[in-house]
Amino acid sequence: MTATLILDGNAITDIPSFYAEINRVFMADESWTLADSLDALDDLLRGSYGALHEKDHVALAWTNIEASRAALGEATTRAWLLGKLEIAAFNAVEVQRQLDALDAGTGPTYFDIIMDIIASHPRVQLVA
Repeated sequence: MTATLILDGNAITDIPSFYAEINRVFMADESWTLADSLDALDDLLRGSYGALHEKDHVALAWTNIEASRAALGEATTRAWLLGKLEIAAFNAVEVQRQLDALDAGTGPTYFDIIMDIIASHPRVQLVA
């Protein structure tokens, strides 16, 4: 079964609002929501629950994607990485490496990471 889902890029202004939009679109029929987690996003796109459950193919239309790209860009990514450095559970050396790469212009932004996760799920076709 194929479905078309629509993310509203204008609703995405930061990381929490990205997950709020993901939950609005993908988790509307569930009694729980995803946490603000890239791992949770990856799990969702596997299709075990939510709007992707039992779908063979999904067209994901992301309106105003450039607004989302800007909102989840370098500044947001830097703040996210700096926040990780404050939590002892994260590998500080690896997080610092990611921060240094971001500052050098060679590291991915949060938006880039999301795009990579989506691309790793061939049954989800992004339509920007």
